[in-house]
Amino acid sequence: MLNDTPVRLSRLRPYQCLPGRAIIGSALNGRGLSFTVVMARQAGKNELSAHVELFLLAKNARRSLDGVKCAPTFNPQGGISLRRLWSRIAEAGLEPLAAREDGHSIRLGRARQLFLSAEAAANVVGHTASLLLEVDEAQDVEREKFDREFRPMAAAANATTVYYGTPWDDTTLLEQAVQSNRERERRDGVRRHFQYDWAAVAELNPDYGRYVEGERERLGENHPLFLTQYALKTVSGGRLFRAGQRAQLQGTQPRQSIPTNRGESYVAGLDIGGQELVEPGASTTLRAGSGRAREHDPTVLTVARVVAPASDAIVQEPRLEVVEHLTVAGEKHDELFVRLADVLGRVWRVRQVTVDATGLGETLARLLARTLGQSVVRPLRLSTESKSRLGYNLIAAVNGGRLKMYAADGSAEWAEFWRQMELARVAYRSGRTMNFFVDPASGHDDYLMSLALVVEAARDLDPQPRVARGRSAPTRQGQS
Repeated sequence: MLNDTPVRLSRLRPYQCLPGRAIIGSALNGRGLSFTVVMARQAGKNELSAHVELFLLAKNARRSLDGVKCAPTFNPQGGISLRRLWSRIAEAGLEPLAAREDGHSIRLGRARQLFLSAEAAANVVGHTASLLLEVDEAQDVEREKFDREFRPMAAAANATTVYYGTPWDDTTLLEQAVQSNRERERRDGVRRHFQYDWAAVAELNPDYGRYVEGERERLGENHPLFLTQYALKTVSGGRLFRAGQRAQLQGTQPRQSIPTNRGESYVAGLDIGGQELVEPGASTTLRAGSGRAREHDPTVLTVARVVAPASDAIVQEPRLEVVEHLTVAGEKHDELFVRLADVLGRVWRVRQVTVDATGLGETLARLLARTLGQSVVRPLRLSTESKSRLGYNLIAAVNGGRLKMYAADGSAEWAEFWRQMELARVAYRSGRTMNFFVDPASGHDDYLMSLALVVEAARDLDPQPRVARGRSAPTRQGQS
């Protein structure tokens, strides 16, 4: 008989079996407990979930009961879970007795497992979770949507509820469930929260441990993605760079106005400002250290030398040495274009320049691409996702010691750069996105953005240099 078919958890590792047995025990005995399962990325949360689903489907195959699993999206997350369950059914030899239905459910006998989207527009009302209610990537599921439309699905059968995921900040559905379960554990001693960081997984899987150690080297231990996905710690907003990180960013290379050696290659990041008119006789050079918002939003170009990593380096990504800033305020964009095209193309012969192509920058980026070449100019429209990527990559480059600012030269640019690095803030948002900025009341963030764009310019860049053919000249001090 189908419900007598043995479905074992023997393929799972011990840290997966513990929550698996607790979930199944609560579900089979109608205890209606809530569990939180927090495991490092790629540690096997979804594999555990598929085994639990298969076990409950087989045990209840003669009954018309549903299990429900919701995810932040159906494509890809819900679909991945559905395919994983189907693979486990096939491995158990139960495929002839199973069927896929409606593109979002699997039936085994009379029992059924549903996979639903928790997106805001998804219509999910009306389903009942009689076997089990699961939340995949619970840190990315909106609490209001879950409380209003999914939580009531467990009410009729007092179904067990499981929240799977990795931490983000203190406001997520997952973190609220974790804190609630820990409080209940303190009251009655029944374990409801199961958490295994990357070190616990590495004890049983050395290859996994070596991979995560490489990620720690690449990102840094305090990188928000490493903290949340592997160390399983929540993040909170505040300073983008702590004092130790700003110390890592300090370099010893001198500032230079043109390439000094023929064998060097360069990349650049261009944050485009406004083109307001400047009063006659007013300087277009940025004045640093005012401590308040200034009248003009400058255009800032950051140029960095690309240094190939050593052959034995753990992280095979180039080192970037910032060697120059060009700062212009109030210049009309047609005039600015001519100047930038000459500086980037003739003087520095950059291999890549990333341009903020949001708003006013779109036209300038297009003109530069037409002049310097599509392969040289990388326009970037800022969005929640693209700016998050800029921030994460900037933090990783600083943490890994792969980004260095030129040595103090007494210039206004040097002073303003460090002022912005100290004032820079970070805010974390849903979907593992983040925003980095300088409070407008304190000034602009153009040097900060230009620095992030220069890191983006070197992303996926072949570290082998293209010869820069600009005129050689000694290192210089002062304005560009």
